[in-house]
Amino acid sequence: MDVFEAISTQRAVRKFKGRRLTEEVLAGILEAGRLAPSSMNAQRWTFVVCTDGEHLQRLSKVGDYADHIAGAAAAIALVTPEGTEGWERESIAFDLGQAAQNMMLAAWEQGIGSVHAAVYDESLARELLGYPAGWRCDYVLSFGYPARVAGPPSDRKPADDVVRRERW
Repeated sequence: MDVFEAISTQRAVRKFKGRRLTEEVLAGILEAGRLAPSSMNAQRWTFVVCTDGEHLQRLSKVGDYADHIAGAAAAIALVTPEGTEGWERESIAFDLGQAAQNMMLAAWEQGIGSVHAAVYDESLARELLGYPAGWRCDYVLSFGYPARVAGPPSDRKPADDVVRRERW
């Protein structure tokens, strides 16, 4: 699958088959995240991989819309330094988005679906994932083989509505 095909066919997947991911496949997904660009090459992230079914069940309680984690084959928590200033938090968030997208596209190339969950309960995430003070987890990605594959999106805005040349 080429990059544009992966971009244009990838969908958010929230229901997964019970099939496990191999360590080789997980390693490839993590490598894609590790290789993502980051501001000044700071690489301000740590990826916490979770595959134990009971742990995934508990992790699915970190957000109001995180139920899909319970049925996933794996979850990857995206843990970053807290950042002390607005510009730093924005830079970390931008870098993290690139790492997440890399992982999700690398997974999709292997036929593995994914979706993110926002963390609402930071204290529960810290308890379950064990990361130190000064770090935070705002997102968890779930991965697994899709229970079904969605068709092309029908609700995307046309290019003329979102693309401008030279000026607005």
